Amino acid sequence: METIAVSLGARSYDIYVAPGLLAEAGARLKPFARGMVLVVTDENVADLYLDDFLKNLKTAGLDARAVVMVPGEESKSFSSLEQLCNALLDTGIDRGGLIVALGGGVIGDLAGFAAAILKRGVDFVQVPTTLLSQVDSSVGGKTGINANQGKNLIGAFHQPRLVLADTTALSTLPKRELSAGYGEVVKYGALGDAEYFAWLETNAVKALAGDAEILVRMVSHACRMKADIVARDERESGVRALLNLGHTFGHALEAATGFSDRLKHGEGVALGMALAFRLSVELGLCPAADADRLIDHLKTVGLPVDVAAVPGLRPTVDCLIDHMHHDKKVKNGKINFVLARRIGESFVTADVPVDAVRKVLQA
Repeated sequence: METIAVSLGARSYDIYVAPGLLAEAGARLKPFARGMVLVVTDENVADLYLDDFLKNLKTAGLDARAVVMVPGEESKSFSSLEQLCNALLDTGIDRGGLIVALGGGVIGDLAGFAAAILKRGVDFVQVPTTLLSQVDSSVGGKTGINANQGKNLIGAFHQPRLVLADTTALSTLPKRELSAGYGEVVKYGALGDAEYFAWLETNAVKALAGDAEILVRMVSHACRMKADIVARDERESGVRALLNLGHTFGHALEAATGFSDRLKHGEGVALGMALAFRLSVELGLCPAADADRLIDHLKTVGLPVDVAAVPGLRPTVDCLIDHMHHDKKVKNGKINFVLARRIGESFVTADVPVDAVRKVLQA
């Protein structure tokens, strides 16, 4: 098992990465439970894990109950948030209770936001069951829902008390879901660790094929990188913005699909990274060979690198740029981009000519 500390003073917590952690959940959650434990999950995850998970918590002496939500990005909405908050309040949970997010990024974001606002703050734990949520959304305390204007525009920073990343759970993911999650993994190498990127070039296919040891190493290294960045910049006023590599383009593309299954978040990030590296080349900031290397690797694991690869998506360039202007990272009317000088070295800038963005999108 790998243990990664997220050092945030009084809000510090540990991330555990290992196979079999779901079976240890009761013992690991017990120190944080001062009352009722409410497990928030979705219908898909419930079918796979909920009964055993609840039995494990109850065997540990916890008063555990469940709230099951509809799966999918559509649940990151005001209506689902209202439904969840009402269901949680109906149980009689008080501020000494514990909310457990059992599922992927949607459940983690939604349950975490509900925990942040319920009775002005209830403790919660992340138990991520997808690759994307294990390496990204479960770590760092970002919670929230989508708006008509864009992704994750309404939310709060609310750090979990603990993260349990059971890599065995990844074996139940559909192939597309697993490869989409890998989009957030390779981001860490591309933005700040060339050695990790090179390691991924050699080992990613083995990890995605289920090699348990390599999978733990892959997930834990990504978590360790994010934990270090979050510890330095919890609320994204500086270095944490680098974690948005690929997201400015990616979120615009997700919005253009109506946040539908046509483009999963990790696929949007991968496509967004390809566009960010192409834009960096266009601006003379990055060698073309580095962009080609990244794009080739994304293709190797089955991730999209061209807008035309998204089924039924034919947005205009103006439509995508308009979505970018609604991104939460916009400041003083300027779109912030994470660009690259090379693989393993990225930076944030708002000094990007819109004509260059148009040219890359049009291509």
